[in-house]
Amino acid sequence: MKVSELLQQKGSAVATINQSQLVGDAVQLLRERGIGALVVVGATPPLVGILSERDVVRALANGEEGVLDQRVSELMTVNITVCSPSSTTLELMELMTEMRVRHIPVTDGESLVGIVSIGDVVHARLHELEREKTELLEYVSAR
Repeated sequence: MKVSELLQQKGSAVATINQSQLVGDAVQLLRERGIGALVVVGATPPLVGILSERDVVRALANGEEGVLDQRVSELMTVNITVCSPSSTTLELMELMTEMRVRHIPVTDGESLVGIVSIGDVVHARLHELEREKTELLEYVSAR
């Protein structure tokens, strides 16, 4: 399955936050939306970073002072792994495993067109496997 198909099914809405906002604002947004990461936007399109729950927890675990009062730009991950709408779910599984990331923004040129989580990929892959199983059973039964 291509990422473009996955986004058609799940939707392409992306929760974003500006790099100048406070980490406390980001944490609130993560909680309200029930998500694990925010795409960080700034002066350069389409994105400048990603801030995940993991980034916040690591800062707290390191004993950093005033984590919630820091700017998002101070905690965000800047080496962002992105994919395109033409990427496949199998490619994303490999990429997420190799890079040890759980969220990958989807870009098309200079445009942010979605975000895919590891849960989205697993869900899509399970549906692919179920469809393949059904097709194989129908094929075997038709003999």
